[in-house]
Amino acid sequence: MKKLLLIITLFVGQSAFSQQADFLKIKKYRVHYLDNKIEETSGLNILNGKLYTFNDSGNAAELFEIDKKNGEIIRTLKTNLINTDWEALANDGENFYIGDFGNNAGTRRDLRIYKVPFGSLDSANIPGSERALDGIAISFYYPEQTEFIAKNTKNDFDAEAMIYLNGKLHVFTKEWASKATSHYIVDPEISEVQKAEKKETYQTGFVVTDASYFDKKLYLVGYTRKTEVFLDIFTETEAGIFFKEKPKHYYLGTALSLSQIEGISVDETGIYISGEKFRSPLGTTKPSFYFIPKDQLKD
Repeated sequence: MKKLLLIITLFVGQSAFSQQADFLKIKKYRVHYLDNKIEETSGLNILNGKLYTFNDSGNAAELFEIDKKNGEIIRTLKTNLINTDWEALANDGENFYIGDFGNNAGTRRDLRIYKVPFGSLDSANIPGSERALDGIAISFYYPEQTEFIAKNTKNDFDAEAMIYLNGKLHVFTKEWASKATSHYIVDPEISEVQKAEKKETYQTGFVVTDASYFDKKLYLVGYTRKTEVFLDIFTETEAGIFFKEKPKHYYLGTALSLSQIEGISVDETGIYISGEKFRSPLGTTKPSFYFIPKDQLKD
């Protein structure tokens, strides 16, 4: 999606400070600014120790492997897919899952997740090769959505976050109206259009823009209409259930200084975060790449 959405309501809306937040201002953890080729980074995922991202709507259907140390582009992987509004990236150890389900206006009836085998990644797009990656579409809908009238940034059926866990895809909605997130299950083995299964909802106080799962913890990142950026870390209390206990709630800063935070991925070393270029009446923030070492998080 095109990111003027925060500018319109820059100083409007309720603050997520209604929840007690620990301060983890991540500006000091900025590793580098991202290449302009990925200035609309909108998902982040680690596969076999390598870090991948992509751009969202209006951009080519490409994946980028980036350096975990400095965020520089290592290689570009072309696909034969369609990028209507790519917003989330996950993997199951054998396939990438690309969430093409961005839905700011709430009118989309073609929500899908692309399943892309990555066994051929090492041979795809090598010098002299024109081969691009193929995939299949997993189509779904929200059974709770009964109308498709355009309500730009005022609907509850947008999504930008997804993880793979226990053989299922877990989608976390970006609820503009409710300032919450709902956890839906999508089965990657079903080929026909399927009904997403709603499991739980949590009142985040901010809109969720990406998710990551590591070591029985769910990481959700996002922002408010005041451009405040937050990170919630939930503990998995039973298999695939996260919202029974309150999370650790961190305030990370504002998009005015950080960029618009859209990607998160976690491993044993810490948290990787990416943000796309952010434009506002007060100036422009370059697309940014952050790494927060594990020992910087409070217990």
